[in-house]
Amino acid sequence: MGRKVTLATCSLNQWALDFDGNVLRILKSIEIAKSKGAKYRLGPELEICGYGCADHFYESDTLLHCFQVLKDLLESPVTQNIICDVGMPIMHHSVRYNCRVLFLNKKILLIRPKMLLANHGNNREFRWYSPWSQPRHVEEYFLPRMIQDVTGQVTVPFGDAVLSTKDTCIGSEICAELWNPRSPHVDMGLDGVEIFTNSSASYHELRKADQRVNLVKSATTKSGGIYLFANQKGCDGDRLYYDGCSMIAINGDIVAHGAQFSLDDVEVVTATLDLEDVRSYRGERCHPHMEYEHKPYQRIKVDFSLSDCKDIYLPTHQPVDWGFHCPEEEISLGPACWLWDYLRRSGQAGFLLPLSGGVDSASSACIVYSMCELLCKAVHDGNAQVLEDVQRVVSDGSYRPEDPRELCGRLFTTCYMASENSSTGTRDRARALATQIGSNHLNINIDMAVKGMLGIFSIVMGKWPKFRANGGCRRENLALQNVQARVRMVLAYLFAQLSLWAQGKPGGLLVLGSANVDESLTGYFTKYDCSSADINPIGGIGKMDLKRFLQYCIEHFQLTALTSIVAAPPTAELEPLIDGQVSQTDEADMGMTYSELSVIGKLRKIAKCGPYSLFCKLIHSWRETYSPLQVAAKVKRFFRMYSVNRHKMTTVTPSYHAESYGPDDNRFDLRPFLYNTKWSLQFRCIDQEVSMMEGGDSEYIK
Repeated sequence: MGRKVTLATCSLNQWALDFDGNVLRILKSIEIAKSKGAKYRLGPELEICGYGCADHFYESDTLLHCFQVLKDLLESPVTQNIICDVGMPIMHHSVRYNCRVLFLNKKILLIRPKMLLANHGNNREFRWYSPWSQPRHVEEYFLPRMIQDVTGQVTVPFGDAVLSTKDTCIGSEICAELWNPRSPHVDMGLDGVEIFTNSSASYHELRKADQRVNLVKSATTKSGGIYLFANQKGCDGDRLYYDGCSMIAINGDIVAHGAQFSLDDVEVVTATLDLEDVRSYRGERCHPHMEYEHKPYQRIKVDFSLSDCKDIYLPTHQPVDWGFHCPEEEISLGPACWLWDYLRRSGQAGFLLPLSGGVDSASSACIVYSMCELLCKAVHDGNAQVLEDVQRVVSDGSYRPEDPRELCGRLFTTCYMASENSSTGTRDRARALATQIGSNHLNINIDMAVKGMLGIFSIVMGKWPKFRANGGCRRENLALQNVQARVRMVLAYLFAQLSLWAQGKPGGLLVLGSANVDESLTGYFTKYDCSSADINPIGGIGKMDLKRFLQYCIEHFQLTALTSIVAAPPTAELEPLIDGQVSQTDEADMGMTYSELSVIGKLRKIAKCGPYSLFCKLIHSWRETYSPLQVAAKVKRFFRMYSVNRHKMTTVTPSYHAESYGPDDNRFDLRPFLYNTKWSLQFRCIDQEVSMMEGGDSEYIK
């Protein structure tokens, strides 16, 4: 009898509602899996329609088109003689489920609905789906007529069952079920299932990849078995980037895995493994005398074998080490891949970025340069899809990108928008960076536009506002800063629309934003200024991580112009210079450092702290630096700024999601945007604690 099995899992760059493109990528993955000898192919979650369809899941069209694609898959000669496991939504008894459809040789073997839905962070699965709430229960599902005509089946099993082939038993998990404390693989393993599969749409966050790997290893360490993990990759059409990392494990060891960041639309991971290794592992370590307490899984018998009597000569895959990317590498790679997907799928011809000479805009610029590096490498490695997409974007069918700087000049326009309040230092730093990365750089003076706006105001109102430094009040000072910032946004869009036209080239440019996650927390930006853009690659990344990223770029890309940018104090440069020097800094304006903001952001979102709880935690972690009174002042200042400016998040530019403490309104961070900014009871509780501490009744001062 056979004992060795070759299995395939994959990462696909699917796109929400791109049914024609999605089916081609699915077929290509099956073709590659078969060419490597695989008898079972697993794909990512909801791969037929794309995971990010959101409220399109409500539409009957989405269900219809999924079945049309499924029909094409069933009829394709590519899908014959291999068990195919694909994902799509299905309506059963008027209830919508997130399902896996397993089929072989034009016959549907099982439809397995998701049992534990993801409903945290960016996930809203309960909005569109219901969980299958009947463990180890199977019903009949009546197939649509178009599928009946292909399979000859009227009904097929629908529910929580497993496949029993001639040589092994296979059970399915779907994405969040692996993360749940009651993961199905535990019961399946106790019931004799030897191969577990997990189709996922797990999005990237900094420092997250090791969580998946540890969960997969743990799943097979506890009860033995083979585990296949498939994941979506790329930009599905929203803020999220799915970062692949498909993998295969056996008995606690990873034996094969794909890339975390890649420009390949289809990536297939295969491994040849010995089923006897699973049985031996379980026989010694997993207490075979233990009785299984639950009702056994219904086994769908499949007249098919994953192994072959001749496979004794096949070498099996051995454990491999997984080299995780550091956060700086993740920032360099994840947003770069996301930008490329967005650019090639948007139909635009490149990017435009207002480059101020500061850390934030420099980070956005470096991510675009990293994208160009990835594109050149992919073309050099023979990626025909990337080459075709680059040629289409630059409108040159004979072009072949080889030098990242040269490609950057074709795809990327940067502009320094100077005013009378700008320093020569920031202008020189912006120009030096643009020169090193090769962007098409423009110098634009906005003073004429600003004076024109103020002139209109003075004609109507009969007054000309002044900066605070020139005797103006706070309201005048803020208005004069904001008009500069908003003029820059208007000019950015003007140049994005017409700069290629002025050069006799086709197409327009996408405007890139460069507001970081910490600035968004406090609302430290002007509404509808340069933070208002088409997309923002750094909007989910904190300032401290961005500084470390730029240091990485200095070393990795030899971008020495970044050295002075990292060293310079962050400033908006919207107030008059004093003796030619910058008088305004971000941290002074905010009343706290970016490092402190990062701590507050994590406590606010991840630890779910209100003002009082935040104060109670910070008096301990900051006790060596600040007194209780100073901590209280910073907490109050943060929450006042946060609540006053929360309305800005309703219009913030769509940003790459990278942090679990992001403030993205109505997507990731569901909170009001109209607050009572006095926080009267909350602040009174803080004041009472401070009073007791100063009176000597607290361990804090002992």
